Amino acid sequence: MRWVSALLLLCASAAQAQEFTTLKGHGGPIMGIAVSPEGAVATASFDNSVGLWSERAPRWLEGHAAAVNTVLFSDAGPVSAGDDFSVRLWGDTPRIVGRHKGKVTALAANGDQIAAASWDGTIGLWSPTGEGRLLEAPGGVNAVAFDGPTVLLAGTSNGLLMRYDLSSGEERQILSHGFGINEVIVTRDWIAYGAVDGGTRVVTHEGEDIADITLDRRPILAMAYHETTHRIAVGDGHGYIMLLDTRDWSITKDFRATRQGPVWALAFSPDGETVWAGGLDDVAYGWPVAALDDFAPGISGERSFLRAADTMPNGERQFMRKCSICHAVTPGPSRKAGPTLHGVFGRQAGSVPGYPYSDTLAGSDIIWTDQTIDALFDSGPDHYIPGSKMPMQVITGGDDRAALIAWLRQATTKGTP
Repeated sequence: MRWVSALLLLCASAAQAQEFTTLKGHGGPIMGIAVSPEGAVATASFDNSVGLWSERAPRWLEGHAAAVNTVLFSDAGPVSAGDDFSVRLWGDTPRIVGRHKGKVTALAANGDQIAAASWDGTIGLWSPTGEGRLLEAPGGVNAVAFDGPTVLLAGTSNGLLMRYDLSSGEERQILSHGFGINEVIVTRDWIAYGAVDGGTRVVTHEGEDIADITLDRRPILAMAYHETTHRIAVGDGHGYIMLLDTRDWSITKDFRATRQGPVWALAFSPDGETVWAGGLDDVAYGWPVAALDDFAPGISGERSFLRAADTMPNGERQFMRKCSICHAVTPGPSRKAGPTLHGVFGRQAGSVPGYPYSDTLAGSDIIWTDQTIDALFDSGPDHYIPGSKMPMQVITGGDDRAALIAWLRQATTKGTP
């Protein structure tokens, strides 16, 4: 297939696989990472795009209308899914192959068959042609994993680990953890999962305990497995990556991969000697396993939204917490999920050229002023502009809203004649 030929051009060299690597270019946090058998890296981002990387240069796959949460390589090509409820295949002819009624949080592949986990309480089984069916789940679904061609495991937001036999239609509960299960890995001999409460456990296919590697960090947000090197990587909400040896379930590495914030995405290189990670930063990192100690305790350099809160004025602090992931304040285009706020005061909503607004904002008569921005954050975008793509953000304190508006007025007019 043509996509296979193109994929080979994206593979990193063997020499680079052992080096610390950064992939820069996204305009928002990295939500998902996948590595092909040939070594190509794909990243899914909050900026609504997927990046396919040739060494350190991206080719952008655009089409999602909201944050992209997950990406993988299937036999039919790269597949991604996200907050716009869609499952997209980026093969020879990019297209939507599945739709849900809630955000899609995880994908799994068996050949060219795709399983999609959704918060709408279903698991979608999709083919490259778009044909498929839905399996009902007892709650929102956070994780899916194939156990051979005819069995599927799922972790739910209410803490259930479910088993689905796709041939017979039989489904059963393997265990109830009590807190949402975010990640699931399955092999012939064991099932490993990570949960909202930080639970990191290994069980048999019948749910009997094998190992409990839980540390005092939560939630577990990412897991990756490399069979040949017997390694599992576990990423958590504190920014740490823990490496496990599956032969005796010992912790072999435990290091802080981000200065602050979560690890949302993990994947191993084909040889297992590099672990790729992504999180709140808009950069993906390739960590050489053999040299992890050389890089601990974290990444050098500063990022404004990771600075200590007491070093910022209150208005900037509100912006960093509520707005910076989606919006820049500088002029010109950016790869962030939302339009630039440069020159926002006095501008009509939905009028930045080239940005794909929702129909609600594109036809809005709102003019952004101190009063309308205050109202936006007082009630929240989903109430103030129902139907917009803006995520729910509320600033309850009037003084905090006033500080944000004052800081925005200064920051978004720099360089304006």
